[in-house]
Amino acid sequence: MARALRRERERLGWSLTELARRAGVAKSTLSQLEAGNGNPNVETLWSLAVALGVPFSRVVDPQPQPVRVIRAGTGPAIPSEQARFTGTVLSTCPPGARRDLHVITLEPGATRLAEPHIPGTVEHLVVTSGRVRCGPRDEEVELAVGDYARFAGDVPHSYLALEPHSAGVLIMEYS
Repeated sequence: MARALRRERERLGWSLTELARRAGVAKSTLSQLEAGNGNPNVETLWSLAVALGVPFSRVVDPQPQPVRVIRAGTGPAIPSEQARFTGTVLSTCPPGARRDLHVITLEPGATRLAEPHIPGTVEHLVVTSGRVRCGPRDEEVELAVGDYARFAGDVPHSYLALEPHSAGVLIMEYS
């Protein structure tokens, strides 16, 4: 992640101060992340990706492998600071492709409020357990196991678990 953040920041010719300002994060936090220290939450990483104008996966930067297996519960889980919500990147968007694949877990309680992602982002969610309310603010829909929803990810949107142990597969599509 440190290498990816620095690469994307330098690609734009920005200083640490400039990226921190645009993302709304503390410069010290960004400095720690680029140094390979710290444990960022999903909101910080999304803010950095949006400020950099890149898909979320570009700041996570996992190494590609010919065959990649991520056993349930072992992937790089990134928690939310706002709600009992965790996102795990399963597959990132390779150069030329325009999607990332995540597994999300949610627990009842606070709503995960997501700020707009880069322009043209569309989110696809299939619920695999529990029930979830999600979608653009004021247009949320309720989903049960097996239900699918597609909605704009470049506008403010949210996720709320309606039952314990809710989970789903989330595909982020970028144009």
